[in-house]
Amino acid sequence: MTTMTLDRSDDLITPLRLLRQLPSIARRTPRMLQGALIAATTHAGSRGGLGWAVERATRINPQGPAVLYRDTTLTYAAFNAWANRIAHHFYREGLRKGDVVVVLMENRPEMLAVAAGLAKLGVVAALVNTAQTGAVLTHSVNLVAPKAAIVGDELLEVFSTVRPSLQLPAAGLYRYADADTTVDATLAAGYRDLADEIATLPVYNPPTTRSVKAEDGLFYIYTSGTTGLPKAAIMSQGRFMKVYGGLGHSVQLGPDDVLYVPLPFYHATAIVACWSCALSGGAGVALRRRFSASEFWNDIRHFNASAFGYVGELCRYLMDKPEQPSDRQHRVRAMVGNGLRPTIWGPFKQRFGIERVMELYGSSEGNLGFSNVFNFDNTVGFCPLPYKVVKFDRDADRPVRGSDGFMIECALGEPGLLIGEISARNPFDGYTDPAKNAASILTDVFKKGDRYFNTGDLVRNIGFRHAQFVDRTGDTFRWKGENVSTTEVENIMGQSPALEHAIVYGVEIPGTNGRAGMAAITPRGAFGESEAAHLLAHLRQQLPAFAVPLFLRVQQAAVTTGTFKYQKGPLKKEGFDPAAVQGDRLLVLLPGERAYRELTPAIHDGILRGDYRF
Repeated sequence: MTTMTLDRSDDLITPLRLLRQLPSIARRTPRMLQGALIAATTHAGSRGGLGWAVERATRINPQGPAVLYRDTTLTYAAFNAWANRIAHHFYREGLRKGDVVVVLMENRPEMLAVAAGLAKLGVVAALVNTAQTGAVLTHSVNLVAPKAAIVGDELLEVFSTVRPSLQLPAAGLYRYADADTTVDATLAAGYRDLADEIATLPVYNPPTTRSVKAEDGLFYIYTSGTTGLPKAAIMSQGRFMKVYGGLGHSVQLGPDDVLYVPLPFYHATAIVACWSCALSGGAGVALRRRFSASEFWNDIRHFNASAFGYVGELCRYLMDKPEQPSDRQHRVRAMVGNGLRPTIWGPFKQRFGIERVMELYGSSEGNLGFSNVFNFDNTVGFCPLPYKVVKFDRDADRPVRGSDGFMIECALGEPGLLIGEISARNPFDGYTDPAKNAASILTDVFKKGDRYFNTGDLVRNIGFRHAQFVDRTGDTFRWKGENVSTTEVENIMGQSPALEHAIVYGVEIPGTNGRAGMAAITPRGAFGESEAAHLLAHLRQQLPAFAVPLFLRVQQAAVTTGTFKYQKGPLKKEGFDPAAVQGDRLLVLLPGERAYRELTPAIHDGILRGDYRF
């Protein structure tokens, strides 16, 4: 078993550190308690959800900005009326609570209006990743048995290529116009124009909003889609309300605030965490189609944003930009997101003058949520829900059990596996696939019959119910803000006629967040430039860019255990260091290049120095 020791003892939260935070905590306590009450009273039969939150924000701030996009600002009154027209339309079309509608659209106000309108009916919006194509897209759509699909014109061509393979009623195909996209009549044929069909419908709140309960579905959010076989995680209305109460009322935005979100809204960080923070205080949310490091602060100033949403990679890209006199010329006081690493946490706050980092932790399918409500540094925050951190054997890739058969809690500061207790008050929503659910549940953990959700994450308990993220376990690593399943990438690589075996794992590159993909491959014959080019073309066709291995280790034979399991431990340890790899060739896909090249000692040294921006 690998021994892991705490190497950041300065991040432990001591009573003295907590006392120092009390003055700022006291100022925010009344609203935090209000939010905590909302989160605590959210149970299966309770009413609420996204539609309720939009209508409440409209009452709080009817003429204030709800959605800002480029040079357009929609008030809450206008946005809510728009969502209502969408709700009335689909109710007339016969959609009811529990039905599913696929939503495939880039970041723009139409996407939020569709999400809010469907939520008012209790109709589940399946938020498909806009990068999906081909068989991956077909799988994601058919997986959730939708009654309809709403496709932005910007993605209509991609969607139309798989349309014959989709299990969708012909009358349920809608397109939503896009100012930046020109669609000819041939491509649009067979799709109903949603903007046109809702134009004259009523704008009053539908009565269905009041019948939506916490147990009802809100979104399907797709996870681990690295092979073309994504999983659809269920996000219930109740889980949205827990985030709305716990996180939203802790960030404490108000009617004069604007939260800038350049993250994709098919991810929970944007559409659940960030949007709930804006809605909870009647604040505005500003959108951008895609993140741009060079335009980020210009957008902040254009929208007069007071907060922004982030993931760790976003912050690193901003730090990579040359320092400017205008770095602090903004009114941002808080940032909300996840994945900000300790190595840049302090420098980022200092350079850009950020007061509060509302780091959070959670997963689309899980039953735990942490948020940095007390504004400590280098922590995913505080969690009021029942959880444990247990000893984990990385080599065996499983929790450690004692002589009594039960798991063992970690000491303060010791890394271990994070698990969340499953109960009636803390349910596990899980996936659409029962087999995936079963694989995520641990039983007989501390006593016979108890059940815990296995997060698959290693964390440190740093005191006062705060945790610090350490790493992913097992066959998943995180790169570019996405989870990459090594098993699934191995399956795709195994389809290449040039390879006999492929072992995929994550390796650390200095100056980056997460782990980059590396594959130890065993070729069937020669593996020269032509074979490497064919392999790369295959990977780029079958995988999203973040899942394509950046490093290849060409082996004569794969090393396995007595039970024919690949031995990844030594491969991870040796990484992409030519000095540590005896007799094997190393190849690398450098940033901006379109082919693998030999990884020489000089290139290796350049990677360590940060000469290449991965």
